[in-house]
Amino acid sequence: MKKHVLKLMLACTLIISAAACSSDDDNSFVNNDLSEIISMAQSGSWKISSYVDSGNDETNHFTGYNFTFGSGGVLTATNGDATYTGTWSVTNDDDSNDDNPSGDVDFNIAFTSPADFADLTDDWHIVQVTATTISLIDVSGGNGGTDTLVFVKNN
Repeated sequence: MKKHVLKLMLACTLIISAAACSSDDDNSFVNNDLSEIISMAQSGSWKISSYVDSGNDETNHFTGYNFTFGSGGVLTATNGDATYTGTWSVTNDDDSNDDNPSGDVDFNIAFTSPADFADLTDDWHIVQVTATTISLIDVSGGNGGTDTLVFVKNN
């Protein structure tokens, strides 16, 4: 009888430990409040600290550019004389069947040109949004490659 009680106590301890270790930290961004994410993005200018396209580091294509997530969905990238305008938004796509690590909140970016900037065009899944970092990921439906994009706030 004592053996059964010990086994039962051990099983209960393991179940409680597993439940305590289980986490919803897949949603590691600040929260999924769209207005808070939008407010953080609009709080200053940003630069791309990392852009990896299917394993290829292409960050250098955006060196020296400052990105501003403006009101009305206007996204501006400037570097000295060059200025490119695109659009941006934060949306709740409500697609429970996708592999979005942030739930159903997407950070959408669209540029039509130049080609390097058009590569940023996607409905990125939010990994993390803080006052100083916007980390995004996209798993391509076509080739299955994973792209990552990280913006850091300019000082």
